[in-house]
Amino acid sequence: MANESATLLPMRDGVTASTVTLPMGNWRTLLDFLCDNFRGISPETWLGRMDAGLVTGSNGKPLGAETAFQAQSIVHYYRALEKETPIPFEEHVLFQDDYIIAVDKPHFLPVMPAGKYLQETLLVRLKRKTGIDALTPMHRLDRETAGVMLFVVKPETRGAYQSLFLHKRVQKKYLAIAPYNENTALPLTRKSRLQVSGHFMRMQEAAGAPNSETRIELVEHRNGLGRYALTPVTGKKHQLRVHMAALGLPILGDRIYPEYIAEERESFENPLQLLASEIAFIDPVLGSQRIFQSRKTLRFPAEQI
Repeated sequence: MANESATLLPMRDGVTASTVTLPMGNWRTLLDFLCDNFRGISPETWLGRMDAGLVTGSNGKPLGAETAFQAQSIVHYYRALEKETPIPFEEHVLFQDDYIIAVDKPHFLPVMPAGKYLQETLLVRLKRKTGIDALTPMHRLDRETAGVMLFVVKPETRGAYQSLFLHKRVQKKYLAIAPYNENTALPLTRKSRLQVSGHFMRMQEAAGAPNSETRIELVEHRNGLGRYALTPVTGKKHQLRVHMAALGLPILGDRIYPEYIAEERESFENPLQLLASEIAFIDPVLGSQRIFQSRKTLRFPAEQI
């Protein structure tokens, strides 16, 4: 129903206005519709946004509490959170030109706004810093994972860059710290079928034709732990974490695999020891080789992290 869109509203504190096309229905006012369809947002919050001119029509003119509901009309609004926990880690720009921004993402920082994260996301932080309203992620990277994350600068080249990942024309390398087992013969290639499990956050291996593939190599080991080089051939959600856990080598700091561990409060201790260390591809616009490497490192627990 709602989506991020370039609108008549300018970017505000790094946040692009969202757009909703009103469906068919019998709501009396726009406010009635908004309260009924966005129940996580209080009527007082919507009234505050309207009073501040942060809810507009397609012509950019502010809409108020008594604006009549009109099906198929377009409404723009800014998303905001009343309380958001600061994430005390900074991203670092590795490279920037007219087409791409490469960033070293820290652990715990989400890439995209969702749920309880808005200002404390990599996308919004970068929009604030660069002033580039059209900035768009080129691919996915879990909140818990650190390392190289790429963004597209120009809307007209977005499809070309994002299609690289869709068609497996990108070489990605990861590093991980996990238990060492001398009985696990490495290197090896893990192939399995991944599907959504009963828990909304978790993926699981299942019977059937493989749809995921990861190359796993041991770099070094000490004191019962190993440093692993992981090369995904496919890009399924949580693929590396599921494959390592399935081998009996769950990545240190993983609170989802092999078992989900709920947190009572936001904690920035014990980060997932998984790092997107390198991304390489042939640029579809410039035709040149692109290689971006993280400056971060993963250390064994006895060392400073």
